[in-house]
Amino acid sequence: HEEPEPLQIYQGQEEVRHIQIKEEEKQLCIKKRERCQKTNHLNTDLTTRTTVKPFSCKTCEKSYCTKNGLIYHMRSHTGEKPFSCTTCGKGYSERNSLNSHMRTHTGEKPFSCKTCGKSYYDKSGLTYHMRTHTGEKPFSCTICGKSYCDRSGLTYHMRSHTGERPFSCKICGKSYCDRTGLTNHMRSHTGEKPHSCEICGKSYCDRTNLTEHIRTHTGEKPFSCETCGKKFTAKDSLTLHIRSHTGEKPFSCVACGRSFSRKTSLTIHMRIHTGEKPYMCITCKKGFSLKSLLLVHRRTHTGEKPFRCITCEKRFSYKSLLTVHMRIHTGRKPFSCVICKKGLSDKKSLINHMRTHTGEKPFSCSICGKGYITKNCLLYHMRTHTGEKPFACPTCGKCYGEKSGLTYHMTTHTGERRFSCVICEKGFKNRYDLKRHMRTHAGKMPVCHVKI
Repeated sequence: HEEPEPLQIYQGQEEVRHIQIKEEEKQLCIKKRERCQKTNHLNTDLTTRTTVKPFSCKTCEKSYCTKNGLIYHMRSHTGEKPFSCTTCGKGYSERNSLNSHMRTHTGEKPFSCKTCGKSYYDKSGLTYHMRTHTGEKPFSCTICGKSYCDRSGLTYHMRSHTGERPFSCKICGKSYCDRTGLTNHMRSHTGEKPHSCEICGKSYCDRTNLTEHIRTHTGEKPFSCETCGKKFTAKDSLTLHIRSHTGEKPFSCVACGRSFSRKTSLTIHMRIHTGEKPYMCITCKKGFSLKSLLLVHRRTHTGEKPFRCITCEKRFSYKSLLTVHMRIHTGRKPFSCVICKKGLSDKKSLINHMRTHTGEKPFSCSICGKGYITKNCLLYHMRTHTGEKPFACPTCGKCYGEKSGLTYHMTTHTGERRFSCVICEKGFKNRYDLKRHMRTHAGKMPVCHVKI
């Protein structure tokens, strides 16, 4: 064997020495870190035990046990978010928050509930979830005593007492008690709906609405009424339902004192006093107090009739009109006159009928002063003054002041006899001729004078 040269020996010794130095430095670093951690733990423990919070915010005077706690807090004032997501660019004030957020992209949920197996992105999410099993609500309101499982829930609740709404929309000025409410509201301006259903593709502004929607597919109803056992897909729906048992109506009108079980019902009611009509038709500029009323009104412009009678195929703009129409086929007359006991198919017909007993004629002609029981009767009468005949026959062009006149006229072209006698099956062009014919069966008229 050849002996190594002196230079090679020296280089080998240097390499060994270098490795030894690196190992020594590593051990020193580990010991130093352990000492620092021990000191920090001791300091934190001491400050916790003595409730001393030496680090105070000069902006809001909130105090913290550690300097790091104050640094993180200061970012809530400055808006600084030094930790950014490399996937979507969203910024965070703390690294832990960024780490939790990153799991929404990776799908990782390392914190699992030992009771039900549900998993969470971060430890705090699991901590809050565990309280649904234990029932623990450590954060209580000093005013009404209501308790919450997390501090943020209590903070939001306190604003219901103070009326504080610190989060305002820069576009319309509407205020909210929490940032989530503002974020969801802003999407009403931008039209953004980032939460989509994987089953049907329907999108929502916030995750809560998506969660409730998914239950329409799964059939899950996790919220049960302890009184009657009825189940609901959303907690808010259960809360409203419980009020049907308790009779609670926590929302009161300051103008008339009337109370409501829902806040939305109070909001709508207040428009009676204020006259507010926030929903406007873009075609005729007519205002409405409810969005549903506007949607129904729009059909007068579009001609849309989405409600179809399954018996005769006739279509209607409103569901209520279809309901009333169906009673023609069923013969149901749920409204009875208290004077003559006559049955009517709808409430409006009953009101009009009652005027035949009272003699009331609230609709008067501005030209001749003649009074009428219904507004429609007045409208038809006014056409005798104006000469207006808006209903024209598409076959011969003959015009009529009433739609019923045109309908009857059309039978002269079609030969249709829509009204049949249930006894002899004889057909008639209108209801009046059928009524006259029916008397021949009852013996009230000797002969039928209808021309066929």
